[in-house]
Amino acid sequence: MKFGVVVFPGSNCDDDMRHVIESVLQQEVEMLWHKNTSLEGFDTGDCIVLPGGFSYGDYLRCGAIARFSPIMQAVIDFANRGGYVFGVCNGFQILCESGLLPGVLLRNNNQKFICKNVYLKAQTNATDLTAQIDLSVPLKIPIAHAEGRYHADQATLDTLVQNDQILFKYCDAAGNEDAAANPNGSLLNIAGICNKNRNVFGMMPHPERAAEETLGNTDGRVLFESLLKAKFASVS
Repeated sequence: MKFGVVVFPGSNCDDDMRHVIESVLQQEVEMLWHKNTSLEGFDTGDCIVLPGGFSYGDYLRCGAIARFSPIMQAVIDFANRGGYVFGVCNGFQILCESGLLPGVLLRNNNQKFICKNVYLKAQTNATDLTAQIDLSVPLKIPIAHAEGRYHADQATLDTLVQNDQILFKYCDAAGNEDAAANPNGSLLNIAGICNKNRNVFGMMPHPERAAEETLGNTDGRVLFESLLKAKFASVS
């Protein structure tokens, strides 16, 4: 599988993502400048990653300006053809702003930037990103955001539940999904979702920051490994 990591002005997790994909997972990765207008060289079995950071300084709203970067039309077309698109933190915000995912990320309910390890549980095995994750085991993965509070109207929330589109919910170390374990006030404790076609994924926690032994935490690696296993299974 080939990965393309989009770099926006203000991205600061692009090299982290490249390191994990290239050095830890031993996969091909290409850095894609936001002014590119095509994804030439990528097919629908590949994955485009929108990394974390502060695209365009988070002016207006997080992701609101990046959504209009030239490369985003190519990303939208790629997703609509069935290609994998994975947005982490600011990347999740950009996916929501671009309409590839429903809802919006609002300012944390404590009105502060939060940077810490949290726990989350996968809610479904019905996506290639989560197919290999044990739904009963909490994952410890860090967050680093000021606007990570997932919000949507009730009809959208109902649709996410009915279509099994909620990928992750915040929980505590024992797996309890309650208000006390919710770091930012996200509705339904949502930490990540996917689109109806199950090829566009967005999440606020940073799995690339928990993917190698050097950091003392490999809980995030299973997401990448799940995606790779699904890809290799499809071509075997």
